[in-house]
Order: sequence, then C-alpha cells, then structure tokens
Amino acid sequence: MSLDADAIVDRRRMRRKLTFWRVTAVVIAGVAVAGAAFLLTPRNRLFPAGDYIARIKIQGLIRDNRDRVEALDRLSRSRARAVILHIDSPGGTTTGSQELFESLRALQAKKPMVVVVDGLAASGAYIAALSSDHIIAHDTSLVGSIGVLFQFPNFTGALKTLGVQVESIKSSPLKAAPNGFEPTSPEARAAVEAIVLDSYAWFKNLVKDRRHMDDAQLGAVSDGRVFTGRQGVPLKLIDGLGNEKTARDWLASEKHIPSTTPVRDYSLQPRFSELSFLHMAAWTFQAVGLSDFAQRIEEWGAVRAVERLNLDGLLALWHPSGSN
Repeated sequence: MSLDADAIVDRRRMRRKLTFWRVTAVVIAGVAVAGAAFLLTPRNRLFPAGDYIARIKIQGLIRDNRDRVEALDRLSRSRARAVILHIDSPGGTTTGSQELFESLRALQAKKPMVVVVDGLAASGAYIAALSSDHIIAHDTSLVGSIGVLFQFPNFTGALKTLGVQVESIKSSPLKAAPNGFEPTSPEARAAVEAIVLDSYAWFKNLVKDRRHMDDAQLGAVSDGRVFTGRQGVPLKLIDGLGNEKTARDWLASEKHIPSTTPVRDYSLQPRFSELSFLHMAAWTFQAVGLSDFAQRIEEWGAVRAVERLNLDGLLALWHPSGSN
C-alpha cells in the first residue's frame, strides 16, 4: 500500500507540473499573439476614430537613435491633432541632441507641439525642448545648462606609479590626442577647446534664435548653470509654469484644439520588425490596459540600454558634480 500511495503522490505532483507549464505556454503564446496583433493592426482599427493629442516622452540619456527619428516621422503623418512632449533628461551627446531637435522641429512643423518639463531638461535635453514654440515646466523643474563638455580621464600618474609606459607611433602629433595615456600637450588642448567653443557657439545661437533673446539675455543664462522653472520664466528659458493640463489649456486657447480632446501615449520604440521581447511585452500590456506593467518593463529595458551606453565625443550633458 505504501508503494501505491507514493506512486499516486508522484503522479499527482507530475500532473500539477505539467498543468503549470501548459498554462504558462498558453499565456506566453497569447501575449505574443496579442502583441503581434496590436502592432500589425492599423491604428484606425485598433483605436476608435476621432481626434486625439499624442503624448510622447524623452527620458534618460540622449544619443543618436534612428528608430526614434522614424517614429517621430510616422507621428507627423498620423491623425494626431497635436503633440505634448514630456522631457526628463540630463542631455547626452551633441549630435544625438541635434538629431532629436531636428526631428522634433519637423514634427512641430506639421503638428502643434508643447513641451512639459517633468523634472529636468538640461543641456542636450534643453536643445530638444527648443524645438517647440511653447515650453512649460514645474516650479521646481530644472532647465538650462547651456554648454558643451569634452571629458576624458588621464592615467599618466597611475601608469607612472605602476611603472607602465604606453608607447605609440603617430602620423602626426595631434593624432589620437588627447588620449589619457600621456600628458595633454598645449596644442592638443587648444584643438579640443576650439571644437568645444565652436559647438558652444552653435548651442548659444540656437537658444538666442528659438527663445528670441538679445545678447544680454543670452549672456545671463549661458554660463552652464541650471535654473528652476520659477527662475526660467523671467529669464525667457521657458514660457510658463504648469503641467500637462496647462499644456492642454494652451493648445485650446492658442491652437483651437478642445481641452476635452483625449490624450494618448505614442511610443517612440522600434516597430515590429525591430522589436525585442521587452518591447512586445510592454506594448501588449499597454494594449490590454495594464499601463503600469508596460511602463515598468520599458523602464527596465531603458536601464539596460543605459548600462550598455558608451557616450563618445562632445557631450551636452548636465551633472551636479561639475559645470558643462
């Protein structure tokens, strides 16, 4: 009897395991099918017809991103009446920030757009904010940090202590200079400084043109500092204080888009052919109304991307430990 009882217990345990894995497989398959259907179904069939305002977000470090450029181009050809751009970013590379600015300007040429600074729009992220004709921030949001940074470590002291000498054969004295393995020559420093100042001049001219500042007003905000939203209004860095409701009210009064127009999230993630499992899962949860799960998945994916990020070249990036 004892052997029979053990056999029965084992069979029941095995049956429960099989049931668990079968259910898991069905759930995964259902998620995959729902995600594919969501992405492949035309938007006008997936969502009810009618006007809407697209909500897009720029968060984290900014660098060049072809998928984002294409997503913004698709948005410019969508049924959206207007765009609300939420920004919370310390900036990134100068080329990535310029690419984002130009893509947003192309979008703003076709759709009224207003920027809402959630927490931070500094340096390269402020470049992105300049794409809009109207910028709103919270009282304690941080904006500005108008400047460019070229930063590199120098290991010469440590290498000397360790008794290590790095040798190189160059075609010319300024090739691969500065490199961090030898003292930076005055000529190399001057060459890099010229690049930084040229990019800085481009940044300042962009601010002056987009925010309609004179030289005195530009000089007051272009020393690399960040300012709060409250400070930013009289300095002309932003146009007003508020939140998304404020942005909707502005679209209603200035662009004649009713404040009752629904606002829908528009993802700047890759399309189906370039999707990872994380993107599929996030969009599937969003499609069935589980937005919190979708946001957590996308944030986790963003964290992994930042961990792999290697920022090369000039930076338009703000960090509290130093000025840029």
